[in-house]
Amino acid sequence: MPVINRIADFHAEMTAWRRDMHAHPELAFEEVRTSGVVAAKLREFSCDEVVTGIARTGVIGVIRGRGAASDRAIGLRADMDALPILEETGASYASKTAGTMHACGHDGHTTMLLGAAKYLAETRNFSGTVYVIFQPAEENFGGGNVMVQEGLFTRFPMERVFGMHNWPGIPEGVFAWREGPIMAAVANLEIDITGTGAHGAMPNQGNDPVVVAAHIVTALQSIVARNVEPVEAGVITIGSIQGGQAYNVIPESVALRGTARWFLPEVGDLLERKFLEIATGIAAAFGVKAEARFLRAYPATVNEPAATQATIPAAEAVAGAGKVLPMPKPTMGGEDFAFMLNACPGSYIMLGAGRGAGDPQVHNPKYDFNDAILPVGASYWATLVEQSLPRR
Repeated sequence: MPVINRIADFHAEMTAWRRDMHAHPELAFEEVRTSGVVAAKLREFSCDEVVTGIARTGVIGVIRGRGAASDRAIGLRADMDALPILEETGASYASKTAGTMHACGHDGHTTMLLGAAKYLAETRNFSGTVYVIFQPAEENFGGGNVMVQEGLFTRFPMERVFGMHNWPGIPEGVFAWREGPIMAAVANLEIDITGTGAHGAMPNQGNDPVVVAAHIVTALQSIVARNVEPVEAGVITIGSIQGGQAYNVIPESVALRGTARWFLPEVGDLLERKFLEIATGIAAAFGVKAEARFLRAYPATVNEPAATQATIPAAEAVAGAGKVLPMPKPTMGGEDFAFMLNACPGSYIMLGAGRGAGDPQVHNPKYDFNDAILPVGASYWATLVEQSLPRR
């Protein structure tokens, strides 16, 4: 079947919800307005329970089916937070908060799960319980991990948990699934180099941390190229170099910031060891001091095979078999849904948003969620529940 008719009926309503959230973005653990809107709507939909305050601003809606009594349960998760980016979409509903925007589609993710909750609370055509999980702080602050630590899976026991992300690089309405690793583990990299400042015309009177930084940045690229087995994946990227303010002054210090990505734990261990060795070793060779930190943030997002296979018929029921495709390779992006998957079997699927290669992708100031896929995502969630917890 295509998009569920009842969900298609309130597509315009969902679009209004999404655009309201887009206009009022909130950063990690600050989603007070957003979580308030979510909780209010879940109560309006007559969910059996609405639990707030988990991981500060997280919200859980509890919906019980009308089928025979069952202790079976699954969870559906959406993220709510925005990014510290100045919006440049020019949309009539653009962010009203300067320097903050929904540049990753979490406004759409929240809306799709709200749409599914509305439908499921109306129809209850399943047995058991579904937990709709609205998570704060996916972007860099590990809100998923906080939810797990605060007892998400003990307070709301479920056999599987599922997540979904819009993906602009996939055609509109196409689902992409993958068993095993689908997104990478993440570490934040910090190197603070301290040398001796001097006049730029008399470099012999100082010890230049800029030169040291340049050598370190170059050498770090050898870690993956010459240490990681070629058939495995790893990334080391330095994205920020801060040091000095004048044309002719050698600064006393330079700060480097970057990211590392990997899938296999042993590759992560190798990246950490070599990163620390290279940063401190090169600094020592030049006679300056370097403090290097490899700050692990998120583990790899790894889909459990059986749970992943359960997502396929639900996606096919909504989009058609020709629009449900295996991902040939994972992405090096990171996702804190990984913490939930480490605590409970489950799977994470991609929903195509239909942007072309030249169009804004996620984390871009011109990116905007494609409202056309709202009923597709909501129908997938609803169908997944009805198929996973069939009414008896």
